Amino acid sequence: MTACLFDLDGVLTRTAEQHARAWKQVFEERGIPFDAVADYDAYVDGKPRVDGARSFLSARHIDASSEVVDQIAARKDEVFTQIIHRDGVRAYEGSVRYLKAARKAGLRLAVVTSSKHCTQVLKAAGLDGDFDAQVDGNVIAERHLAGKPAPDTYIEAGRMLGVAPDAAAVYEDALAGVEAGRAGRFGLVVGVDRVGQADALRQHGADVVVTDLAELMQPRQ
Repeated sequence: MTACLFDLDGVLTRTAEQHARAWKQVFEERGIPFDAVADYDAYVDGKPRVDGARSFLSARHIDASSEVVDQIAARKDEVFTQIIHRDGVRAYEGSVRYLKAARKAGLRLAVVTSSKHCTQVLKAAGLDGDFDAQVDGNVIAERHLAGKPAPDTYIEAGRMLGVAPDAAAVYEDALAGVEAGRAGRFGLVVGVDRVGQADALRQHGADVVVTDLAELMQPRQ
């Protein structure tokens, strides 16, 4: 492997929970119950906001117009921004250690996320400047890339690094994300299990599942 392609929320930073709380608030403002663990993992995690909103509403058999879906997505963005401004952003210590080790080993690094707040979140977490390439929600929109579970965002990150998929590892906590890694035929897909869904991560495409990236630095028995 010559490159590492990292998801942001839930892999590098502790922002997946903040995203889930924002989704829960927005849907429940409309009287629609939303489980911040099960529904977040199954329907919205890793996906662009509009796709996530549409996926969840469809699962609840709620026929919503494009205008309503856009309103929900915009409101979620507003609530998430309020949450991170109030609570701040923290990186996972094990992920920071792994990033430093990967950089020291000479590997190329990219962050791949559907979030349009990637630059803001990385800066708040003290991780800005650590990556050779960044594919975020803004790049997705500008380059008309399909979001996860399509592999397009990870393939674009590899292209930006000059690395073929089979020479890159993908690190994901979202089911849609490991699906993207598998669909793109990447050399290794690492599932990061923060919420007790190891089996689901494997079923959706993870080759290896860990609870923290620091586990990958431990000597093999």
